[in-house]
Amino acid sequence: MSAPTIIVGIDLGTTNSLIAICDARGPRILTDESGRGMVPSVVRYEPAPDGRLNRVVGALARDEAAEFPRSTVSSIKRLMGRSILDAAADLKYLSYDVQPGDRGTVRVHVPLSSALRPQREPKHVQSGGHTLSPEEVSAHILLELKRIAENALGHPISKAVITVPAYFDDAQRQATRTAGRLAGLEVVRIVPEPTAAALAYGIGLERSSTRNNQPSTAIVYDLGGGTFDVSVLRLTPSETETEPFFFQVLATSGDTHLGGDDIDHLLVELFEREITARKGFSPGQLWIPSPHTRRELLRTAENTKIALSDTDDAVARMTVDGLVYERTITRGELDLLIAPLITRTLAHCEDALRDAKLTPDQIDTVILVGGCTRIPLVRARVGALFKNEPYTALNPDEVVALGAAVQASVLGGERTGTLLLDVIPLSLGIETIGGAVAKIITRNSMVPTRATEMFSTSVDNQTSIRLTVYQGEREMAADCRNLAELHIRGLPPMPAGIPQLEVQFLVDVNGVLNVVAVERRSGKRAALQVVPNHGLTPEEVHQIERESFIHAKEDMQRHRVVDLIANTRLDLKWIGDGLARVGDSLDPDYRSSLEAAMAEARRLVDLAASDWKKVDADELHKAKESLDRLSVRLHETAIAQSLRGAQTK
Repeated sequence: MSAPTIIVGIDLGTTNSLIAICDARGPRILTDESGRGMVPSVVRYEPAPDGRLNRVVGALARDEAAEFPRSTVSSIKRLMGRSILDAAADLKYLSYDVQPGDRGTVRVHVPLSSALRPQREPKHVQSGGHTLSPEEVSAHILLELKRIAENALGHPISKAVITVPAYFDDAQRQATRTAGRLAGLEVVRIVPEPTAAALAYGIGLERSSTRNNQPSTAIVYDLGGGTFDVSVLRLTPSETETEPFFFQVLATSGDTHLGGDDIDHLLVELFEREITARKGFSPGQLWIPSPHTRRELLRTAENTKIALSDTDDAVARMTVDGLVYERTITRGELDLLIAPLITRTLAHCEDALRDAKLTPDQIDTVILVGGCTRIPLVRARVGALFKNEPYTALNPDEVVALGAAVQASVLGGERTGTLLLDVIPLSLGIETIGGAVAKIITRNSMVPTRATEMFSTSVDNQTSIRLTVYQGEREMAADCRNLAELHIRGLPPMPAGIPQLEVQFLVDVNGVLNVVAVERRSGKRAALQVVPNHGLTPEEVHQIERESFIHAKEDMQRHRVVDLIANTRLDLKWIGDGLARVGDSLDPDYRSSLEAAMAEARRLVDLAASDWKKVDADELHKAKESLDRLSVRLHETAIAQSLRGAQTK
C-alpha cells in the first residue's frame, strides 16, 4: 500500500522557521530529535573536500555565528526577491558578503577560507568562494524542515503550503515558490501570514465553549523578525459542525521591512555610539566593526531585547577588540528607542481599518503574531488602539505554521468546509496614453479574481502594441511600480481607435498575476505571468499608500486631464479626416463654426500637454463636449455620402 500524500504547513520566517501538520488530532508543530519545533533561519556553509559546500542549519549555526561570521547566513528572508539596491540599507548589519548578480539581483558570497576558525578579517577581503541566491539559502532551511517532518511522520514529504508576509509582492512570492521547488517541494498554496494566523485562531474557536455562532471581526497584528503585516478579517460560522468557518479578508496593510531585526539594529547603533566614544574616536571618525564584532553586537542586541520582554532591565556585555563593554539597558530606554517603529505599525492598522470601513471599537478580537508581540510596549499600544485586550492563547511563534497546516489539510481533503477568501494588497493596472494608469484590479480585491477592460490605439497604422503593467495606488505611471511589459506584434495596420484590445488580469489564489491581451479584430494575442526581478523597496512600501491619500485630489485631476487630452486629440483627428472628405459640401457658416471649435479644443489640448496644471479640466471637458455635439452634423454628412457612393456602385 502506497504512503499517503501529506501536505505540510511551513512558516518560513526571518528569524525562525517551523513546519506543522493538521490531521485528525488537529494542527501541531513537528519537532526534531531533541523535541525542538523552532528552527532558527540560519545556515553556515563549510567547504567540503570535493569543492562543494557542506551546511549546518538551525540552532548550532546560530549559536556559533560569531565564530564563523562570514560563512553564516541569517535574515535571508529580507533579501528574497529584492535587488542589490533594495537591500543596501541592510548590508551594514550583515556579517556575510552580499554581491550583485544578474540584473542587479542579490547574491550571497561564501568564502573558501577555512570555516574551522574564526573569520575576523574585514568583509571586503575576498578569497574566492561560492555565490548563492537567497532562494538557495532558503531552500536549505526548507530542506531541514522537510527532514524533520519526514523523520517525525515516517513518510516522504513532497507538498507544502508556505506562508509569506501579506505585503510580499509578486517577485518575493515567486522567490518563495522557487525556494520550495529547489527543496523538492511542490508549493500548492502561498498563504499570507496574518491569514494563516486567523485560520489557526478559527480552529481555537471551534473548540471553544464560548463560540456563539455569530459573525465576528478580527484583526491580526503580525510583528515578526523582518516584516510587519496587519489583516482585518470577518469570521462567519456556518450552521453545521462539518463546515466550521467562512474566512473573509476585508483589508490588509503592512511593511516588508519592519520587524525585530530593526529593533536589534537600533540597539546595535546605541552600542556602536557608546563603544566608539569609549575607544577614544572623535565624533567625525568612523569605527567599522569586523564581521566577528558585528555578529557579537547583533547577538547581544537580540538577547537584550528578549530579556527586556520579561524583566525591567538587562545587562549588555561584550568584549570588543580588548575593550570590555558593559551597560544596563532598562525597559524604558528600549521603549523610547522602538516607539517610532511601533507607531508605524499602528498607522498600518488604521489604514487597514479604513479600507475595511471599520472603526477600532468594531473589532471583536485582536490576534498577536510574531515573537516581537511579546514586547510589553507592543501589547500595551495595540490594546490601547483597539480598547481590547489582545488574544494571547496561541503561541505567537507557532500560530502561523499551525494556520498553514490547517490550510494544507483543507487542500489535502483532510478537512472540509473551511473557506478562505484573501485579498491583493495593491492595485494593478496598465499605462495608458499620457502616462496615466488604468486600474484593472483595485487593492483589497478578493482572490482569486479576474477583470477585463477594453482599450484601443491612439496612432494610425500601429502594427504592435506595448502594454506596461503597474502596481500602486497613484494615478500616474511615474508614481507607481513597473512590474512587467508585454507586446502584441503583427497587427494589421488600422486607423487609430479601431483596434479592439481586450486586456484580462487574473490573480490566482497565490496572489500571482497573469495577464492576457487579445486584439479581437485580428486575433493576435500575448500573455505573461508577472514575475518582476525585485521586490518593493522599503520606501515604496511605506509611501505607496500614504502618498495615494496625500495626492489623491491632484492625481485624479491629472489623470482626468491626461484622458481628456488623449480623447480630444482622437476626436480632432476623426473630425479632420471627415472635413478632408466632405468639407466642401458643408454649409460655409457651419464649417467655420466647426473649425473654430476645433481650434479652441486644440489650443486647450496643446496648453494642457505642455503643463496639465495650466488648464482647468472642466473647461477642457466642455470644449470637447461642444466639439462632439457640433461634429454630429459632419459625421451624418460623411455617412450619407458613403451610402450614396455605395448605392451608385
